[in-house]
Amino acid sequence: MTHELHRFGGELHSGRPARAVGQAMWKGAQNRCPSCGEGRLFDGFVKTVDNCAVCGEEIHHHRADDLPAYLVILIVGHFMVSGFLIFSEVFPLSNWQQLAIWVPLTIIAAIVLLRPVKGAVVGLQWALYMHGFGGDDDMIENHPEGE
Repeated sequence: MTHELHRFGGELHSGRPARAVGQAMWKGAQNRCPSCGEGRLFDGFVKTVDNCAVCGEEIHHHRADDLPAYLVILIVGHFMVSGFLIFSEVFPLSNWQQLAIWVPLTIIAAIVLLRPVKGAVVGLQWALYMHGFGGDDDMIENHPEGE
């Protein structure tokens, strides 16, 4: 067995070439096309382009949905709560002073992180051939209990 068989995100079972998951996520987080790494991924703040201007990769069918927002809440929440707890022990401030510091920091951190996290999620979907990135349309699965 080769190293390729054990790499996360490999597609050897389907006959499709394996795409580097980490590299695709990194390109997406940098506002770059996960395929070529050259074209822009976003047209607006968090609106993706329909197609890459450089390589033509279709991006419009991605399904990031709410995952980027959930991940941002998870990341920002952990950093802000731990930062608040440490800061409040070192600098005993009033509740209003703490509020004046931590609410703006939380909002700014969430806004700054949303776009790179969404780009990473789109890169992950591209690398794993999810939601149309493999050339197949998403099919509604039949659930055995629904029949």
